[in-house]
Amino acid sequence: MHSACVRHTDLPSPTRLFADFLYDYPKVAPYYGYAPHELDSYRDAARQVVFSGEQRAALVRALTPHNQGSESLRMLARPGTLAVVTGQQAGLFSGPAYTVYKALTAARLARRLTESGLPSVPVFWLATEDHDFAEVDHCWTFDAEHRPSRLQVPPLDSGGRPVGEVPIVASPVDELHRSMAGLPFSDEIRTLVAGAYQPGVTFGEAFRRLLASLLSGYDLLFVDPMLPEMRRLAAPTIASALHQAPELTRAVLARTRELTQLGYHGQVHVEEDTSFVFLLENGRRLTLRRSGREYRRNNHVYSTEELAGRAERLSPNALLRPVIQDAMLPTVAYIGGPAELAYLAQSEVLYRAILGRMPVSVNRSSFTLLDARSEKLLNRYGLTLGDFFHGEETLREKMARRLTPPSLAEAIRETRTDVDRALERFREAVAGFDVSLTAAFEKSRRKIAYQLEKTERKLAREAMHRSARAEADAAYLFNLLYPHKHLQERIYSILPFLARHGRGLLDQLYDNLRLECPDHQLVVV
Repeated sequence: MHSACVRHTDLPSPTRLFADFLYDYPKVAPYYGYAPHELDSYRDAARQVVFSGEQRAALVRALTPHNQGSESLRMLARPGTLAVVTGQQAGLFSGPAYTVYKALTAARLARRLTESGLPSVPVFWLATEDHDFAEVDHCWTFDAEHRPSRLQVPPLDSGGRPVGEVPIVASPVDELHRSMAGLPFSDEIRTLVAGAYQPGVTFGEAFRRLLASLLSGYDLLFVDPMLPEMRRLAAPTIASALHQAPELTRAVLARTRELTQLGYHGQVHVEEDTSFVFLLENGRRLTLRRSGREYRRNNHVYSTEELAGRAERLSPNALLRPVIQDAMLPTVAYIGGPAELAYLAQSEVLYRAILGRMPVSVNRSSFTLLDARSEKLLNRYGLTLGDFFHGEETLREKMARRLTPPSLAEAIRETRTDVDRALERFREAVAGFDVSLTAAFEKSRRKIAYQLEKTERKLAREAMHRSARAEADAAYLFNLLYPHKHLQERIYSILPFLARHGRGLLDQLYDNLRLECPDHQLVVV
């Protein structure tokens, strides 16, 4: 395995906030507190963690059912042990590949901190409370030729239930196997997935089982916030947020305005009546609106005190969730992607008001994976990752130009040079005769240049059409590197990569993960 770094600013549409977080951190330091690539940041954050023996014992009890026999759990029970936390929605078949990249980043950082004298364990927060089922009911895979396949569970009405509690009626395990046709380890991966995604199991539990199997060598602790034991741990902080809600809302609105005025953005839209919590009732996650110290759901009005008394049946929104998480855990660092880091720029005011501390914010590792054939094709056609961001047709044209016979390419270059020189002499003659005619001449000159370019494109396309293999190479590469005009890690599940390279791929990625590098990594396996 070898890799090359690609700056995130060279990838499509990075936000200014994310770019400054990675490459000009002092500009955004007030919204995060700790520079992510300095060991002293973690030491400073660790000193701010106040976690009593009683809290630690209650947390270990709550984590035991899903993490029995874990050395990380035994380590967490010891005073002073810290948590490196990440998490993701309970997507079908582990969701996008970056889900696993988050987990590997957390495991690697926890090991580094432990080796540096800050005993830490990796924790994966299962986002089972989310209720947008359409975001998690599908995934993408590919076959040996990188032909993409979209897999989806049979349509069902989740009824606004938290996705983690939606039972699996049927999962497309056989379709998964067919979609990975020709990949050498597809049978092994199918067996692994079938063991996790069984009828009657909830989406949250199936997601946890699969990740626990895939990542068994890294001893992550899995947290399901929907479990009663975890809800009891969350309740006091949720109640505190309810009592401070008017002040917290004003603080978030001010922070959002500040970010916007600086040219950044607020990831979460907040209004005066926004509630930081949802109500869990009759198996559904219900939206509340706040007015002063009262909350409304349709025609029902709840007082702050009434909701605080039912805090175990409340679920935090995207801004409050990380605060609740880090009140329950001795968190020294949180691993997130671009959107989550944007949340934290707004959530910082909630951290300060509710917890009085905030963990180090760390960008997850980011990968585009290539096989040996893909690397050879990139070299053959002289392509870089950036060439894929302009669409498949543009990519084909560039590849076609590489197929143009050298003699024809030289003729094109010579013709361009000769025509440019002749036209320039002609322009000077026209200007000397009547300067008022130069505007008309320039218009004609642009038309001539356009016709030459048009002819060149036609020649390039014809060269491509003459090579069926090149057409196939373009599809093979584009579907792997930039499927549906998205980064690979945001579309494909990790499963087809494991089906191609074997489960040892995860160890290779872990060993080659560069915590000190903020860039996207182009990795050849």
